[in-house]
Amino acid sequence: MPPKQSALGKGLGDLFARTDEDEARPLNDGSIFAEIPVEQIVPNPQQPREVFDEDELQELAGSIGEFGVLQPIVVRKAGRDNYELIMGERRLRASRIAGRATIPCIIRGTDDMSLLRDALLENLHRANLNAIEEARAYDQLLRDFACTKEDLANRIHRSRPQVSNTLRLLNLPPSVQAKVAAGVLSAGHARALLGLADTEAQERLAGRIIAEGLSVRSTEEIIALTRVAPGPHRPSAGRVPRQPSEHESYLSSRLTDQFDTRVKVNIGRDKGKIVIEFATGDDLDRIMAILEGKTI
Repeated sequence: MPPKQSALGKGLGDLFARTDEDEARPLNDGSIFAEIPVEQIVPNPQQPREVFDEDELQELAGSIGEFGVLQPIVVRKAGRDNYELIMGERRLRASRIAGRATIPCIIRGTDDMSLLRDALLENLHRANLNAIEEARAYDQLLRDFACTKEDLANRIHRSRPQVSNTLRLLNLPPSVQAKVAAGVLSAGHARALLGLADTEAQERLAGRIIAEGLSVRSTEEIIALTRVAPGPHRPSAGRVPRQPSEHESYLSSRLTDQFDTRVKVNIGRDKGKIVIEFATGDDLDRIMAILEGKTI
């Protein structure tokens, strides 16, 4: 069944070329505006959002039932009579709840990967995702579109360290990721937990954060104490660990941002050392690529 022309087209003014009233209308960027049956639209497997607030969907459905869909969704052709959603899953779900047979759509070309990438980036920037959904969306974009972290950061108006720190949340064990996705553990807590190299320790502390209502600052202090606590084969001594100088802290911070992982700089009287931490083999490969000057 071919898509029908939407009455909303009249409200979009000069975006449309003059065509027959019964046909879908092309837009200036080569896309097509049309009214498409909702049953012909399939979800996007790359949709970053996994959790939808049912009350908000019902409220949007009520608005759509009364006023219609005011902003078209974005789709691409996925078969003879099927379209794949790129942007607007909330509007599509709410339209189904409202019992609408069709929905206004902007149809973008299936072979224009840059347009699809930009649409997904725009959707990501506007969506209210939890930290884990956001991290998975970043990872999907980096892998599917050969997008660099720098490009991703620029397109969604975030700093590269922000993007990198969000991606690092995927190094947490699945049980901790689930707590972040459920909203019982904040992104700040999750980033602090990355300071523990042992996954079991991360899981234990995550449970303690929830049970005791620990703040992010308290969590960071616990992790710091864990690092300096004497081990079973390390006798306790009265020495207080030397605090890094202002210059060492500055260099450590710069290198941490550069390598997207914790880096410590220690400058001695005659020599110094740099310690770069990594979580997994893939993380080590990523750091090696940076050292070798490769694009990541």
